[in-house]
Amino acid sequence: MTRASSTGRQFPPAVPMLILSTFFMALIPAFVHAQLSTDDHLAEPGWWPRRKPANLKQFAGNAACAKCHSRITASQEATPMARTLMPAADAEVLHGRTDLAFRNGKYLYQIKPNKGAPQLIVTDGARSIIADLVWAFGTGKLGQSYLFLQDGAYRESRVTYFSSLQNLHFTPTRALLSPRDLEEATSRPVDNSELLRCFSCHSLGANLGAQLDTSKAALGVTCEACHGPGLKHMQAMEASQLQQGIGDEEGRQLIFNPGSLSPGDSVDFCGSCHGTWWDVKLTHMAGIANVRAQAYRLLSSRCWGSGDVRLTCIACHNPHEPLSKETSNFDSKCLACHVNSPTAKPEKDHPGAACPVATKDCITCHMPKIEIPDMHTAFADHLIRVVRPGAPIPN
Repeated sequence: MTRASSTGRQFPPAVPMLILSTFFMALIPAFVHAQLSTDDHLAEPGWWPRRKPANLKQFAGNAACAKCHSRITASQEATPMARTLMPAADAEVLHGRTDLAFRNGKYLYQIKPNKGAPQLIVTDGARSIIADLVWAFGTGKLGQSYLFLQDGAYRESRVTYFSSLQNLHFTPTRALLSPRDLEEATSRPVDNSELLRCFSCHSLGANLGAQLDTSKAALGVTCEACHGPGLKHMQAMEASQLQQGIGDEEGRQLIFNPGSLSPGDSVDFCGSCHGTWWDVKLTHMAGIANVRAQAYRLLSSRCWGSGDVRLTCIACHNPHEPLSKETSNFDSKCLACHVNSPTAKPEKDHPGAACPVATKDCITCHMPKIEIPDMHTAFADHLIRVVRPGAPIPN
């Protein structure tokens, strides 16, 4: 299988990313800022999600943002992204639960409260391992996974809480039906590079000197996780207010605005944690698993073409507000490109033909929800397409 660029050139996915990036930059200037891997974007100047802060003193914190952006900050802090990492002791889905249990053969997994600190208990009938859970990833609205410390090193629990089950089951992609022993059945080690990747998406400032340090990290996705360090911006805007508006433009230039990105970069920006096209290809994520990589699926859509501001992630999702679940709310987004009457002809500003089947709830057909077995829930497939009955799910 090959991948077509916006110029129609074909590149085999097996070509090393460094060679491809160099080729793109040398020969296809218009395509430089589209469909890059996150590592490629991090090698560029400027702020990008998952970037290691040079100095935490450059950051002001959400409370400082709220002085001028109170409504947006309050709304953003209510989103699942803002609460995607927490101490396990603060995990609401675990509070007061004594019935969380999952069995795999002779191994019984339980999570129980112990003086406010949830404990993972795994037994094989003869021995037990008990560990105090330290970190909880995810709000629990869909699922929540856990880390604990053993001999000073982090390990990932073999079980995750799933809201659809109201119980525990194997952590996604970590199922181990025939573990060698109790230790392997309980958890798996997480090396430093993986820890940094996890915390870089779920927090800000935990990567210090290429080592994990959560002592001063801002948990969850905060304002500055997307907008970059804000202290100089805040100081400039406060000074501008004292000077009756003089210097506003300078202050605005001291903060990063993801809304100003090109369509390709905009999707890659979100894809830094949600899977850019190249991130998925380079990690060989295939099959139904990549339905969770929304940025990859969107850029694989035929209607993406060479990119359009009406089709970026933020065209449909406001990152400052909780996710809308009403399918009708997205109809206007589809109709920004598609005409809405079979008698209307596509035009330059509305190049999409009318749907011959329906005039509303577009995403229920063209972005169907697909059940991902190890997530125990269905995800909206962002590969926008005409779905044929019985057709396999495109990779």
